[in-house]
Amino acid sequence: MDFEGIEDQDGVRCSWNVLPNTRIEATRSVVPVSTLYTPLKERPEFPPVMYEPVMCKAPCRAVLNPYCQIDVRGKLWICPFCLQRNQFPPHYKDISAHNLPPELLPRFTTIEYGLSRQSPVAPVFMFVVDICLEDDELKALKDSLILALSLLPPNALVGLITFGTMVQLHELGYQDCPKSYVFRGSKDYNAKQVQEMLGIGSGIRNQPGAPQQQQNLPQQTFGADRFVQAVEQCEFTLTSILEQLQRDPWPVANDKRPLRSTGAAMSVAVGMMESAFPNAGGRIMLFCGGPATQGPGMVVGPELKEPIRSHHDIEKETDRYYRKAVKFYEGMAKRSAASGHAIDIFSGCLDQVGLAEMKYLVNWTGGCMVLTDSFVTAIFKQSFQRVFEKEEKDEKEEPGHLLMGFNATLEVQTTKELKVCGLIGPGISANKKTAIVSDTEIGIGNTSAWRLAAVSPSTTVGIYFEVANQQSQALQPGSRGLIQFVTTYQHSSGQYRMRVTTIARSWAEGSSPEIPASFDQEAAAVLMSRIAVFKAEIDETADVLRWLDRMLIRLCQKFGDYRRDDAASFRLGPNFSIYPQFMYHLRRSQFLQVFNSSPDETAFYRHCLYREDTSNSLTMIQPSLMSYGFEGAPAPVQLDSMSMKNDVVLLLDTFFHILIWHGETIAEWRKAGYHEQPEYENLKLLLEAPVQDAQGLLVERMPIPRYIVCDQNGSQARFLVSKLNPSTSYNSANQYGGGEAVLTDDVNFSSFMSVLKSLAVKAAS
Repeated sequence: MDFEGIEDQDGVRCSWNVLPNTRIEATRSVVPVSTLYTPLKERPEFPPVMYEPVMCKAPCRAVLNPYCQIDVRGKLWICPFCLQRNQFPPHYKDISAHNLPPELLPRFTTIEYGLSRQSPVAPVFMFVVDICLEDDELKALKDSLILALSLLPPNALVGLITFGTMVQLHELGYQDCPKSYVFRGSKDYNAKQVQEMLGIGSGIRNQPGAPQQQQNLPQQTFGADRFVQAVEQCEFTLTSILEQLQRDPWPVANDKRPLRSTGAAMSVAVGMMESAFPNAGGRIMLFCGGPATQGPGMVVGPELKEPIRSHHDIEKETDRYYRKAVKFYEGMAKRSAASGHAIDIFSGCLDQVGLAEMKYLVNWTGGCMVLTDSFVTAIFKQSFQRVFEKEEKDEKEEPGHLLMGFNATLEVQTTKELKVCGLIGPGISANKKTAIVSDTEIGIGNTSAWRLAAVSPSTTVGIYFEVANQQSQALQPGSRGLIQFVTTYQHSSGQYRMRVTTIARSWAEGSSPEIPASFDQEAAAVLMSRIAVFKAEIDETADVLRWLDRMLIRLCQKFGDYRRDDAASFRLGPNFSIYPQFMYHLRRSQFLQVFNSSPDETAFYRHCLYREDTSNSLTMIQPSLMSYGFEGAPAPVQLDSMSMKNDVVLLLDTFFHILIWHGETIAEWRKAGYHEQPEYENLKLLLEAPVQDAQGLLVERMPIPRYIVCDQNGSQARFLVSKLNPSTSYNSANQYGGGEAVLTDDVNFSSFMSVLKSLAVKAAS
């Protein structure tokens, strides 16, 4: 099967593309029936159709799709999900077998509708800026923010909050002099207090009795237009406020951290956004240069002698702020997601800033998280600009809209043999209990719909299902199970859109060879890694690793080809052959092994795995390694210590880092300057080739990866060595010949496989 082709058309990758027809058989298949779905997958050849979708009667509300049975004479269609008969609307009267609307054509299994509904307000961007920064950091951050104003659409609304010891909400509507409302940084402000203090509120919007003409007014901001204005109106005022921003004037003793009230600033931002812009698309962008040291959500005390928490402190529950801060930010994340506002966090600090506590602000609202050492770095500047990427210019040569959707809801509909277990990805439950919701929860369960406050073209969610059929009601082979994903979102032009993807997968007997032949090992590895990381947030790492091992052994027992108790006879089919390799690298990865990562780094890595598509997620789990040498063209090589040879250049892509490694001989030639001499042109080309390929990778990533160039045995070569399979370690050095010995006690892949084989061929354990 062409898994990538299906992904290009529908944005869907399924773990199994032929489904086991009973619940018992599905359980025996180990990997759950599940899909990776990219709701806003870019499909330039299929522009949206500008009319309303035809839907089934309530409570089903499934959308007309190519798998519906239609009666062109009676102008009827039968919903494949609930089997109700529906009349076509009057404007479909000319329908015939040769004249079908796009949504009934087989190639339109995914279709996007432009709805007549418009958002009453343009997208809102609220900048929440930390001013407890060094002068050069603050200047770099101010420059990036001023540049961002030129990247926003002219009608986008923008507001500014700055915070240090106090929190200041700047009034952009007052142009005579800078004017701001000051809040105490040590206090938690709820939405009601923020409304009363600022004189804002949405008392009239969305109420059933509100007069009609008031509901349809453009740009209703309910008193908030003093603080939040369209870029075209306030660009000059806001630019001058940003240029005049000074470092927080509160004095800081040498043995103390600055008093930073991140929690209070976020309370004011979320309280104001939910009061003035409920259910309108918006993003709160937090820029923090250090941990919160006072007020609600504080992460560490102001005394420098008190270290910030480590993984060990969190595990042993010895940190006195952690649980309280997590609870505070969780509550704020729920409020923000319920109002349809995403929260992005950009951190620029060599130490931790509290991302581990604040992760739910981002993960539950669909925002993005960028972790950098400083606001001066290119990683921050380019990642921040990439958030505001635009679509290609249209025919009228008008600049495209922002490549982001706001305030989205994703609903899933299935035929009765499938039930929805849950979603793992950047969203929160919309609490929609329907008949297709399973009692088994995987991730965010007990619902068949989720809120995603922001979605980008690469945002990908994992959705997990279970087969509900008992043995007695086994389905006929050849019948199909259907899944429909309906994503309603606010396009950055203000128009609401609905993207509908309907997929059908055949059922088969549990023993049928079609089931293993339809296994997509790449998608399955990513879907299982999401479950493992989700479990790791709650359970001990050792328990998660044991669970992963058990699942892998059971999968090999079920689908391996072997003679009982004979490990040498064990074989895996081509569809399963690299799955154990993915699991081996996942066990060693920074997603599960927290040693050598701070809690903030772990939160950042896991956040990226939750939102990226199949190929990017696989790069994170098992990085790709390219080798450049004089012998032949650049070629991918195994992620193995055998690949580290003196006369090659390696390019490692881990998604978070892009590293160019020079073998010892090449490094010596480079230091001697041979590549600058005309007769050694081939050495110059060899050194340039990986640099050009690395540039190609840097262009499409978000966030921008860290770029490292190093030599064999250099200190930064550790980034490469830590990812390699240590087939030549110090205790088995060079038994295969070639390669550098790696100083590690980690098990290498061949030992891992031999233990796996011996466990798999034993009598069922």
